[in-house]
Amino acid sequence: MICFQLFLSFLQIGLFSFGGGYAAMPLIQDQVVTIHGWLSMSEFTDLVTISQMTPGPIAINSATFVGIKIAGLPGAAVATLGCILPSCIIVTLIARLYFKYRNVEIMEGVLNSLRPAVVAMIAAAGIDILVPALWEEGSEIALANTDWMMAAIFVVCVILLRKFRMNPVWVMLLAGVMKVAVSF
Repeated sequence: MICFQLFLSFLQIGLFSFGGGYAAMPLIQDQVVTIHGWLSMSEFTDLVTISQMTPGPIAINSATFVGIKIAGLPGAAVATLGCILPSCIIVTLIARLYFKYRNVEIMEGVLNSLRPAVVAMIAAAGIDILVPALWEEGSEIALANTDWMMAAIFVVCVILLRKFRMNPVWVMLLAGVMKVAVSF
């Protein structure tokens, strides 16, 4: 019975958590702390920390963590399945519709009009990451306040990615090594 409750709880979370993993956190907290009492607030804080530290989507990591804590491996499996099932179904339906109607002129127009919005969203996310890396929080964004070492690491990484087509994983590792090296 507990596995069924885990599945239904994370099915609801997977179905209604639009906006990414962090948007799911209030839903997860409501289900696992408030409604079912599976975790205390302190344990929920640990859940968020562990879910951020481990690779993969935060909502799926949370589902796996809660499932293991409550019902062992079967609990982890059903909670994770409940969390991903809505996305799998929705993406499958959208893919079928896309392949069926992709050559329809209206669909082409819709997709072409979405491209600039997607580029803008990716650019905004990049700027949100770049600004705190180059300027201290609370300081004015000005040349005098720029962390030039971080700017140099950024430029080197862009060159390695664009000109030399280096694997992004190696570029990230190299950026980390460069940051550690200049910190001494």
